[in-house]
Amino acid sequence: MKEDILHNMATIHERIKKACQQSGRDIDEVRLLLATKTVSADRIKIALGGGQTLIAENKVQELKEKYEDLKNITHESHFIGHLQTNKIKDILKFGVTCIQSLDRLDLAEKLHQRLLAENKTMDVFIQVNTSNEESKFGVDPIDAIDLVQKISRLSTLKIKGLMTIGLFSAETEKVRTCFKILKDLQQDIIRENIPNVEMKELSMGMSSDLETAIEEGATMVRVGTAVFGPRIYPDTYYWNEENTDH
Repeated sequence: MKEDILHNMATIHERIKKACQQSGRDIDEVRLLLATKTVSADRIKIALGGGQTLIAENKVQELKEKYEDLKNITHESHFIGHLQTNKIKDILKFGVTCIQSLDRLDLAEKLHQRLLAENKTMDVFIQVNTSNEESKFGVDPIDAIDLVQKISRLSTLKIKGLMTIGLFSAETEKVRTCFKILKDLQQDIIRENIPNVEMKELSMGMSSDLETAIEEGATMVRVGTAVFGPRIYPDTYYWNEENTDH
C-alpha cells in the first residue's frame, strides 16, 4: 500500500511537471492538493510522510474523524465540499486553513460572525459553477463578481482565489471551457481591484483533466483516486446536491 501511494504521487507530480513545461509555466506555480474523502488517516499519513503537504476533505464528519490522527503532522488542510451553515462551528475546530467552497452570502455572513466570536480569520476561495449543471454547487459566473464584492466587506474572510469542479466529461474541449470561464472571471475580478481580495489561486482540475486545467491557469489541482485508488462511491456522490447529508 505504501509503495503504491508513493508511486502514484510521483506519477501525478511528473504529470504536473510535464504539463507546466508544455504550457510554459513554472512548476512552482502549481500545487497538488490530495482529496482525501473516504481515505483512512493511516493512508493519508503515508502521503504526508512522502512529502505531500496539502490535503482536503469534502465532509465535516471525515475532518472530525481524522483530526486527532493527523494534527501533529505538519500539513495544510482545506475544505472543498458543500458547507452547511450548521457545520461552521465544527469546521473551525479541526484545523482547516482554507474553505474553497464558499458560494453564497448567507454562509459567508454566518462564517464571519463565528470567526469574529473566536477572533480568527479564514482564507476562502469562491466556488463558481462553470458547467451550468444543477447538480453542482457554486455561484453562477454572472453573479460571481457581485458576490466577491459583498464578501470582501467581511473582514475575517480573506479571499484568495476561485474554485470550480467543472464538467465530468471525457470531451477535453468541453472541460476546457469550464476552466476558461474561471480564468476569465479571475482576470475580470483582478481588474475590479476590490479591497481585501487576492486572485492568485485557481483551484480546478482533477486527475482526469489536470493537464488541461494547468494549460488554462490552474494553481491547484485536486487529485484523489489517482493516488489512493478507487473509492466505493463515484465522484458524483460527493458533489451532487441531493446527497450532501449522507
